[in-house]
Amino acid sequence: MRAKVADFGFARLGSVDSDRTHVSTKVKGTVGYLDPEYMRTNQLTTKSDVFSFGILLIEILTGRRPVEMRKPAQEKVTLRWVFRMYNEGTALQMVDPLMEEVIDVDVLMKMFTLAIQCAAPVRSDRPDMKVVGEQLWAIRVDYLKSAKRG
Repeated sequence: MRAKVADFGFARLGSVDSDRTHVSTKVKGTVGYLDPEYMRTNQLTTKSDVFSFGILLIEILTGRRPVEMRKPAQEKVTLRWVFRMYNEGTALQMVDPLMEEVIDVDVLMKMFTLAIQCAAPVRSDRPDMKVVGEQLWAIRVDYLKSAKRG
């Protein structure tokens, strides 16, 4: 049995009538972490976990929650804001201002790239979690090399 990141917010609703066997599963919790394809297919997959992990990476890198109600309209949905900033070539402006350590720009860009790949709107565009792990390990190696230089 494997834990699923994406199904953290499910609640099962069943009838108190023992003659009824149907159980309904409804999504509860923070929608920002939920695979957008779930709304269309009502199915969660391992790629749903990858999406949720991508949102978590974005949250760590930017210091923002998936939805920021106090931000201007074009920045309220953090994922859309991240995609736009990344595509405009201004990804470094998204780094959490509370991040105290100076990190190699190349390492940061690799982390943003990985996060964006994981949070792709279409499941087939997302890497497998094994690939994500391999990429994280490679980024870690790059980080350790840059830390020795600096």
